[in-house]
Amino acid sequence: MGEKHMVVQGAVCKCAWSKEGKTDILKVKTHSKHFANDKGSAKKLQATTKEIGKTFELNSFGSCRKQPLGNDQYKVCIVDLTEWKNPYEKITLSNEGKVLLEDSKATCSMGTPNCIEIVKHGQVSEPSVQNFQKADPDVQNRINPLLKLHEAGKPEFNFNGIEQN
Repeated sequence: MGEKHMVVQGAVCKCAWSKEGKTDILKVKTHSKHFANDKGSAKKLQATTKEIGKTFELNSFGSCRKQPLGNDQYKVCIVDLTEWKNPYEKITLSNEGKVLLEDSKATCSMGTPNCIEIVKHGQVSEPSVQNFQKADPDVQNRINPLLKLHEAGKPEFNFNGIEQN
């Protein structure tokens, strides 16, 4: 999969045809089994190619430039996804969908192919022990003076000189 992130519920998307450049939040509605993002893999549902139709919080990106009314006015966008392109082909989830990646693109019934892109994949960094084990102790100790990282990668927090309640 390289350095690409999997897309999860809460991803931010935008449409190339939005007059205002508005974004909307992707909601996973096709399954409730497959999670990603955190150490326990139980917080955010993985988005798949089956997230089609009306699958956003607002289901709108503002005014749709593909639907002009005249006088620089446009109909309100109503998102209706017809397909996703460029998923991770090696994984198929229980909903028969392929996992979406941060460079996957969607087509809206009003837009052109691949007009909807993912702006933020929705995952949030959550450090684990493995992250600390791979970290350079000298660099990490300089970046965060409260963290005292030893060669073994086990963090200790240094609160010396800091008032604690």
